[in-house]
Amino acid sequence: MTKSTKESFTIAGENLLKKVKELVNEGNIRKITILDKSGKELMSFPLTVGVVGAVFAPVLAAVGALAALIGECTITVEREDDRGNQK
Repeated sequence: MTKSTKESFTIAGENLLKKVKELVNEGNIRKITILDKSGKELMSFPLTVGVVGAVFAPVLAAVGALAALIGECTITVEREDDRGNQK
C-alpha cells in the first residue's frame, strides 16, 4: 500500500513557477495545491506518472499567470511515500 505525505512551502509569487517546475521534476508528487495568504485554495492539480511536455504546458501557463497576480502563497504538496512497501 502506498501512503502519501503532505508538505507545505510559503513562497513569494515570483518564485511560484520555478518551485512548481522543481516539484514536478522530482517525480514523486501526486498533487499540488496553491493557497493564498488567507488559506483560500487558488489552484489544485493532480500529477500522474508521465505528465510532461505539451500535456502539462497549460497548467504551467496558468501557474505563471497566477504568480503574476499574487504576492505570497503557500504550496501544499502531496507526495507518494513508498517506504511502506519496502521490507
